[in-house]
Amino acid sequence: MAQKPGIPKGTRDFSPSEVAKRNYIFDKIKKHFRTFGFLPIETPSFENSETLLGKYGDEGDRLIFKILNSGDFIGKVDDVTYSSKNSNSLAPKIAEKALRYDLTVPFARYVVMHQNEIDFPFKRYQIQPVWRADRPQKGRFREFYQCDADVVGADSLLQEVELIQLYDAVFTDLKLEVVNIKLNNRKILSGIAETIGAKNLLAHFTIALDKLDKIGEEGVKKEMLEKGISKESIEKLSPLFSLSGSNSEQLESLRQLLSNSDEGSTGVEELAFIVNTIDNMGLQSAKLSIDVTLARGLNYYTGAIFEVAAPVGVDMGSIGGGGRYDDLTRIFGLKDVSGVGISFGLDRIYLVLEELNLFPESVDQSLDVLCLNFGDNEALAALKLVNSLRKSGIKTDLYPSNTKIQKQFKYANNRNVSYVILLGEEELKNESFVVKNMGSGEQKTYALSNVANFIETV
Repeated sequence: MAQKPGIPKGTRDFSPSEVAKRNYIFDKIKKHFRTFGFLPIETPSFENSETLLGKYGDEGDRLIFKILNSGDFIGKVDDVTYSSKNSNSLAPKIAEKALRYDLTVPFARYVVMHQNEIDFPFKRYQIQPVWRADRPQKGRFREFYQCDADVVGADSLLQEVELIQLYDAVFTDLKLEVVNIKLNNRKILSGIAETIGAKNLLAHFTIALDKLDKIGEEGVKKEMLEKGISKESIEKLSPLFSLSGSNSEQLESLRQLLSNSDEGSTGVEELAFIVNTIDNMGLQSAKLSIDVTLARGLNYYTGAIFEVAAPVGVDMGSIGGGGRYDDLTRIFGLKDVSGVGISFGLDRIYLVLEELNLFPESVDQSLDVLCLNFGDNEALAALKLVNSLRKSGIKTDLYPSNTKIQKQFKYANNRNVSYVILLGEEELKNESFVVKNMGSGEQKTYALSNVANFIETV
């Protein structure tokens, strides 16, 4: 017996119903991307390894899927490198390409390559899959879609304000209300690291802090200690973990805490501008809150950072995130191009909508009308009727074979069909057709010469 096939861990097949629900989310997000003036682009699923490596920190680099070179890739490796059995020195020689880890770094590469064709500021959105060699768990996959919106070529903090409004608009439209948009600034984290004497260990500091919700305060402190941050420095962090109160109260505490750090003070004032502007503008349903422990452990962030938490009571990690990266294009040779962007976690948003039963019933409505098949002559007449309905934009199908009517009705029920058309021998003689409303059970007869009367009711 042939072995049952499988798929790699962290990947999924999607049923028609699941695809319909995913497309529902895509359509909502795209609608607001376009409303806010963003333009679509696409980039290849894989990039040159050198484009991706070194942009996400050591932990990010370890999660990048590398693609083996074509042909005899081992034969091109010198004996010294091969015998060393060192993956770090071997990988660049046998894997010159890699699957993209996110959409931001490929976007930076795109901007540099197409800078003469782009009108700055450039607002782009991109919805494509990415791949990460992560440990699969609930809401975390190795292949998943990202939905990004970014602005490059504008350093105004109004862009951050607009992106918060974009989050609010999308989640309100999805009926996913009272999400918490958490806000921080990497300059504040840098200022804190400077204040506690760990400025030279900023990367380790932010990576450890970014794990707070996973390993807790004691776990973060332990990791910082292991990374070389002194016990005295860690003790100075205590006010950070206990910071509470309203946004304005937290801002005032931060001003005092970072009064001796120019960079940290700048971060506080940037945060204050965003918060105050949003307070004046208002949000439809989302909540904006400062979270000074928010780190987002990606090396390229330089200013404001965002993370969106699911509604209270839903056991799910963040469903969106992003931030400002003021000079990401420098790594590809284009200096002084400011950028800021956000991402929607499609797969997690899907799971949250499913858990809260927020998908509309109509999203599974793949077929509006099904014509039953009573035989060759009847089917031919039914097919003409089907074509008329399709031209009017009604999702219609003809059951392909003349089988038991009970079986055909069962098929209609399984497809959540709203109307079933019966066009049998008697109806053919009378040049009519019978429509059964599958919801109410009501049946009504229409003339084949006046299909428009039925179309008006669908």
